[in-house]
Amino acid sequence: MALGYSGKLYRALNPIYAHDPLSGAGAQKYGGRFNAKGVAALYTSRTALTALREANQIGNLQPTTLVCYEAEIERIFDTRNLGALTAEGITPNQLAADTWRNDMMKLGVSQTQAFANKLILGGYHGILVRSFAAGAGMDEMNLVLWSWGPSTPSKLILIDDEGRLSPK
Repeated sequence: MALGYSGKLYRALNPIYAHDPLSGAGAQKYGGRFNAKGVAALYTSRTALTALREANQIGNLQPTTLVCYEAEIERIFDTRNLGALTAEGITPNQLAADTWRNDMMKLGVSQTQAFANKLILGGYHGILVRSFAAGAGMDEMNLVLWSWGPSTPSKLILIDDEGRLSPK
């Protein structure tokens, strides 16, 4: 059963990429835990602190641009639902495994990427999953989107009322 989400989402970006905060091009180019290379994804968090943890997982806090979105997403897979995970043939430990990068290098696609591909084909717009960043609690959640735009069913609008990220 799909979950819906309506509310704020956050993303912490390297300032180099802040000019295009709605782009999933970096994830598309390199792949991520929940998207294979060639699949655009936008990794967002439900809180600003979780977004900062996600963006600064290695070493010290680096310069970061924090953005906020207003979201209205209809079809999200909720990984907190253990029955749904079991039905999809994946476990919480497999979601959290830090070997996904090695698997991607060896096999071309990791187990979590294959799982995400299956969900995308099933019509899901994203996946709600806990943050695996250092220091994150079990209740710190990310929403990884594979489909987003200016209107429903996967509406994501950047909050930039003052045009701070617009080209000068």
